[in-house]
This record gives sequence, C-alpha cells and structure tokens, in this order.
Amino acid sequence: MSVNERIVADFVENGIEFVTTVPCKQLAGVIEQVDASDRIHHVPCNKEDEGMGLCAGAFMGGQRAAIIMQNTAIGVTINTLATLIQYYHIPLPMLISYRGELGEKVACQVEMALHTKALLDRLLIPTYHFHRPGDADELDAILKHCFMSKKPAAILTDASFWQGA
Repeated sequence: MSVNERIVADFVENGIEFVTTVPCKQLAGVIEQVDASDRIHHVPCNKEDEGMGLCAGAFMGGQRAAIIMQNTAIGVTINTLATLIQYYHIPLPMLISYRGELGEKVACQVEMALHTKALLDRLLIPTYHFHRPGDADELDAILKHCFMSKKPAAILTDASFWQGA
C-alpha cells in the first residue's frame, strides 16, 4: 500500500467522511486517492479558510472532516482556527504540505516555513512533522487523539516525506 493509500485508509478507519482540499503539487497523490475514495465526500476549495468553514459545517452536520492544504496559507487561517474551529471545539485534522525547507526552489515559500510552526504553537495546536514515509505510521494515533480531544491537529509533511513515498 502506498503512503497516499495508507493516509486515506487511516482517514476512513477513523470515520472521516468529508475532506476538503486546496491544490498542491506535493499533495497531489493523496488528493487523487481522496477523490477516488467512495467512502469520502471530497470537496475541492479555493482557499484554506473557506475549506475550514466547510469542515466546520460538515462537523456540525454530524460528519468527521479533514482538510488537506499547504503551510503557506496558515497565516490566512488564523482567525478561522481561533474563532471557529477552536472556539466550537471542532476536531480538525489538517494534513499540510510543509514547503520552504532544504531543497525548496521557490524563495517565498521559505519565509512562511519560518513562521508555520510558531503560529501553530502560538495557537496551541498540536503539530506533528512527517519527514519519512514511515512517519505515517503515527497518523492513526494522531487522528484518534484529535477526535478524542476535540481539537485541531496539524500534520506537516515535508518534501522528503513525499519524495520517499
């Protein structure tokens, strides 16, 4: 089973029925697997804060939801995370491509990488960083903890994770 298939299988096993995604080259494989799943309702969106609103609606309608997004948009999601997701205790797994580390070819991505973990930490959002494909072994436990605690969780996946996958 590929890492992409494993991620989707863990989503399904943990009752995630709704996933929204924002296009991302690094996440394209897992987005394709989500879209192909007959157990997940996939709704692509244009902006991450919009996607979080969709996930909140799904949650309030009785479904478990997740968002797949890039770290470059963490800044625009701060208000949504604090005043919607956290305020209403919405468990939201966020599978996030972590752009801007060693080997990054786009200079502007580096700047947001410097702030991503600090912003998540400031919001008291548990953050997990996947560097190697084997790190995905932790996803099931992260999802279970996220739903049990009724809090968002950030799973950062860097280029080395996807290259090894």
